[in-house]
Amino acid sequence: MIQKEKKTQVILENATHEGDTGSPEVQIAILTARINELTDHLRVHKHDNHSRRGLLMMVGKRRSLLDYLA
Repeated sequence: MIQKEKKTQVILENATHEGDTGSPEVQIAILTARINELTDHLRVHKHDNHSRRGLLMMVGKRRSLLDYLA
């Protein structure tokens, strides 16, 4: 799970205006941070298929948001 401080930092770095938490850029950045943490978790816990499914769903959601931006 992503820490609150880290999530706040990611939001501030990618916000398009003050108070921006829902723009596609911010959503993609948050998903990327979560994907990176979950990838590290799955390197240690190779048989955690429940988390692997969540990871694949996050990757698909990020892909669709990137397509929307394009």
